[in-house]
Amino acid sequence: MAKQNKLKVTLIKSLSGRLKNHQASVRGLGLRRIRHSVLVDDTPENRGMINKACYMLKVEES
Repeated sequence: MAKQNKLKVTLIKSLSGRLKNHQASVRGLGLRRIRHSVLVDDTPENRGMINKACYMLKVEES
């Protein structure tokens, strides 16, 4: 089985005042506070959540 690629996702802007579904996407990725980073699998589901809230996130290949 091939190794799954990972993405390092960092929250760079506050969630307050954002749309509820954007907040839910960020929480679904496992991000809790500003400058918090997580490693997530590079799957279509995670890419969709990242794309929805891309203006609040920094994404790096890992």
